[in-house]
Amino acid sequence: MDISLTVWLLTVLGLTALIAIDFFIGRKPHEVSVREAGVWTAVWVVLAALFGLGLLAFGGAKAGGEFFAGYVTEKSLSVDNLFVFIVIMAKFAVPLRLQQRVLLFGVLIALVLRAGFIAAGAAVLASFSWVFFLFGAFLIYTAWKLIQEARGGHDEEAEWEENRLLKSIERRFGVADRYHDTKLFIRRNGKRVLTPLMVVMLAIGTTDVMFALDSIPAIFGLTQDPYIVFTANAFALMGLRQLYFLIGGLMKKLVHLSYGLSVILGFIGVKLVLHALHELGVHVPEISIAVSLSVIGGVLLVTTATSLLATRRQAAARPTDPSAHPDGRGEAAGRKENDSVDV
Repeated sequence: MDISLTVWLLTVLGLTALIAIDFFIGRKPHEVSVREAGVWTAVWVVLAALFGLGLLAFGGAKAGGEFFAGYVTEKSLSVDNLFVFIVIMAKFAVPLRLQQRVLLFGVLIALVLRAGFIAAGAAVLASFSWVFFLFGAFLIYTAWKLIQEARGGHDEEAEWEENRLLKSIERRFGVADRYHDTKLFIRRNGKRVLTPLMVVMLAIGTTDVMFALDSIPAIFGLTQDPYIVFTANAFALMGLRQLYFLIGGLMKKLVHLSYGLSVILGFIGVKLVLHALHELGVHVPEISIAVSLSVIGGVLLVTTATSLLATRRQAAARPTDPSAHPDGRGEAAGRKENDSVDV
């Protein structure tokens, strides 16, 4: 699509206004309930759907289809981010009442950094069509790696550690030894130092950059329109905070998520390679956006269904604790009762 500077500015202003409203409503630190998270998750999904329908009406079926395919892909890939976000929250022992503030600013940092990736990716693809081969090969490799990690019982909690940028910032400014409510900086011995809240915000934002290394090439495999790439990323990321609180407890049940994401990334990787060959004049079939959207949606549905089924079977097959006492007080209680009888 040919997007004017005015439309770009209006879009950025509109997204900024939505973020400001979100921040204003949830400005008071508090523990987010499932109901609140569910309502706001639905709000962001509806807003994304309305935006997609607007593209469909004013930009045509191609633009609308590309947005929805890109949004669903970015949203599904962002769910995998939540596993690491949970680990980061635990590592930094973030109080429950401050977690939504951490995620809000962490996601904003991630969105700004991703905008830079998108701009760079669009410029490179516009100048060098052979980069599609690199993106395609990288996605296929990432898909294979995801499967290997899933089969090997990949443990993100054991693997995550602070990146070099975060470590250098901590060394440069210093970090307070405890949280100071919502303050990002405090004075300690006359020196300005970071609070743990600021550090964990930076951790969330910069860690997301690593996920952008596969999600940005993935969405460029569905559309080469920078406007659609940016808006799909923005809507997917901005609803991530509420999704964290909504499905945080259910995420361990998505045991087949990595397999589903690997299929999606591999599929898009093949699509990119076919597109690159087509650009070189090779007569190969190109995968339409309708087929892409169907495959992505179908894989996510199947993955979710099989994950829940597998989790239910595991729970049913889990043996009951033989040490449990019939009255529910456990082995220790049973021994105490027996001891009192012997006496």
